[in-house]
Amino acid sequence: MKIVWGITGAGDLMPELFDIMADVARHPDAEITVVLSKAAETVLKWYKLTDRLETISRRVYVEKDANTPFLAGPMQVGKYDFFVVAPLTANSAAKIAHGIADTLITNCVAQISKGKTPTYLLPVDQKPGQATTTLPDGTAFTLKVRDIDVANVDKIRAIDGLHVLDGLDALKELLARRTDRDPGDPA
Repeated sequence: MKIVWGITGAGDLMPELFDIMADVARHPDAEITVVLSKAAETVLKWYKLTDRLETISRRVYVEKDANTPFLAGPMQVGKYDFFVVAPLTANSAAKIAHGIADTLITNCVAQISKGKTPTYLLPVDQKPGQATTTLPDGTAFTLKVRDIDVANVDKIRAIDGLHVLDGLDALKELLARRTDRDPGDPA
């Protein structure tokens, strides 16, 4: 199973997502290729996760522009089994919701949705109210989710070929299904 995992510049859920990614990487048939947005590269350094990523992923690509490195084409024609973007920032969600494909990850989402390769997105700002996240030093931080961010995620839900995951449990269930195992079992 060949997965491309896109990471945008949200710190929210980052440590938990790395645990999930590491669990999947232990599966004997799983091969994870990671695509980092420019902002994600900065956030990973802040969270001190860059070295860990190298141990999890078969290959790590960092965005240079909207089509470099070239991944949209191979994903669109089925060279990979699916594309997951987790975490998806409010900025990238807004671009996807409005058809803007000017970053590597938003361009991949736009192009892949024209083919048959499934795309799964885990937006960080998808429910109204407040969200509590963990800062790199372990401190809890609460922020307000903007109505416009929730509206953008709702627009994405209506786009053919895109699947919005509503939390970490949904992501775990998806990955367990794709690797044919119980979501609570280690690989």
